[in-house]
Amino acid sequence: MGQKTNPIVNRLGIITGWQSSWCNNYKDRIQEDFKVRRYIEARFPKGIISRIFIERTLKFITITIRTSRPALVIGKRGDEVDTVRKELKKLTKKEVQINISEVKRPELDAPLVAKSLVRQLENRISYKKSIKLSILSAMRMNAQGIKIQISGRLNGSEMARCETYKEGRISLGTFRADVDYHMSVAHTVYGSIGVKVWIMKGEIYGKIDLSPLLGIQKRQIGNQKRQKRGYKSYHFNRKKNK
Repeated sequence: MGQKTNPIVNRLGIITGWQSSWCNNYKDRIQEDFKVRRYIEARFPKGIISRIFIERTLKFITITIRTSRPALVIGKRGDEVDTVRKELKKLTKKEVQINISEVKRPELDAPLVAKSLVRQLENRISYKKSIKLSILSAMRMNAQGIKIQISGRLNGSEMARCETYKEGRISLGTFRADVDYHMSVAHTVYGSIGVKVWIMKGEIYGKIDLSPLLGIQKRQIGNQKRQKRGYKSYHFNRKKNK
């Protein structure tokens, strides 16, 4: 059953943390998180948003957007971020703070690789060429292994099939292995095509901080005070991929 388990969920509490941090009122908050993520994904161009982390307090929500194109998310003079913050404030009816975190190596980020393949499939680019380029780019960035699985009516064939491309090693059964995973769907004229991406970046030893907002929480209190005084507050935080 190990091969059928989501690698990220399988490592929760060991080397990965939750993408949403809150408790109580499960039904309402999980629906609200879904609406927030759906709005942000639809608000910006496809393929530039990696992951969205949400942390809640009683009257405050901190949203961290990991992206490969921070300039597009921030906008000119921060206008885009301010607009999104106001819309999310109306949606959640709470004070919202948005942090922008740059993905410095998008070739090693599974969500960005999967969304890039989906965009190319929808533009009718050869799937074999796209997959080989993605694998080559990941291995050039010192990935220990990458696996891409694609299934559906490939090239418009009458019968759906599944193809898998792999290079290097993917240790799905080792908990300390840093395996990034994402699944996405391409909607083409022939039907839906599923894309799954596994990327192994290495192994993690020792104790690590599982907070998704690492490096941002220390500045959060000061930024809340600045917002109360009328200052605009948004962050541009660079994180290093492991």
